[in-house]
Amino acid sequence: MLRAGIVGLPNVGKSTLFNALTAQTAALAANYPFATIEPNVGVVPVPDERLEPLARLVKTTVIVPATVEFLDIAGLVRGASKGEGLGNQFLANIRETDTVVQVVRCFEDDIVIHVEGSVDPARDIETIQIELALADMATAERRRDKAQKNLKTGDKLARAELAVLEKLLPVLEQGKSARTVSLTDDERAVARDFFLLTMKPTIYAANVDENTLGDPASNARVKAVQEIAAQEAAECVVICAQLEAELVSLPLEERIEYLKSLGVSGSGVDRLIKSAYHLLGLMSFLTAGEKEVRAWTIPQNTRAQTAAGTIHTDIERGFIRAEVINYEDLLRAGSNVIAREKGLTRLEGKDYIMQDGDVVHFRFNV
Repeated sequence: MLRAGIVGLPNVGKSTLFNALTAQTAALAANYPFATIEPNVGVVPVPDERLEPLARLVKTTVIVPATVEFLDIAGLVRGASKGEGLGNQFLANIRETDTVVQVVRCFEDDIVIHVEGSVDPARDIETIQIELALADMATAERRRDKAQKNLKTGDKLARAELAVLEKLLPVLEQGKSARTVSLTDDERAVARDFFLLTMKPTIYAANVDENTLGDPASNARVKAVQEIAAQEAAECVVICAQLEAELVSLPLEERIEYLKSLGVSGSGVDRLIKSAYHLLGLMSFLTAGEKEVRAWTIPQNTRAQTAAGTIHTDIERGFIRAEVINYEDLLRAGSNVIAREKGLTRLEGKDYIMQDGDVVHFRFNV
């Protein structure tokens, strides 16, 4: 399961966002640093508008969406890379995640105290960026020392590691992220084994007030976050965490209606979850029957036989064929029977590359 870590300075809205994401109020949202010490964990469904229509078509009430696990991690302060505040624990928790959601405060509130004394998104991003880069620099230097020793024994991998580290270290020394370094696919594969924090795909959650939500483009702080995200090849989602957390108690239709009244087409929470899901190149194929409709998570460009193993290893081992139909085609046909009569259903072999939204029935024999 994809794990996304929610990070940021204290009092920027991390726990409030976590509450909105997980549709509950288990996280302690308090007006002081380190309100969150141990990371709260919540498993969140990935919004998928295809599942309910598909369930109606096959006449089932059981829907199982894809999921993302979110961790609400303690706030970081300056010096975290040297153990200040809860720095060591903060960094250890980030290492366990696949992607990072950095909450950046873009709203004024005299009651909620900013740890730096003022609201400045660019400064806040830089603070966290420098701490993560310093931690990565220490990791990279240790790997360089090890690779230099291994090189003397004729280790070919050590040579490749040193070549990549020579590209990464100068950038980290400037306090910048490793993901901004231009690497080939082979070099990126080598770099993955370093487990660098700043190599992790990142989403900036620009946390605004309700008044800004309808027109974020007019907010200079949001623009600053968007510009930084663009420079770093990261993503940016504008969200009002407080509003989303308050709307959790309302029925879905009322939530959507209220957001529309603010000039917002949909939930920022939904956009954030989808961004976290797709940022790592993931997608869903679907299975549908009287028992259930389910979304299964696989990486893009996954072959059919490998995808079958997502359901069960026996299906992958005994794979014969994949009976595949495009979701839209199935919905237009109105039933599997009509879809087959119209020739919309295909039989694909083990090397078929799965597509997002494929509705699949795997034929197998064990």
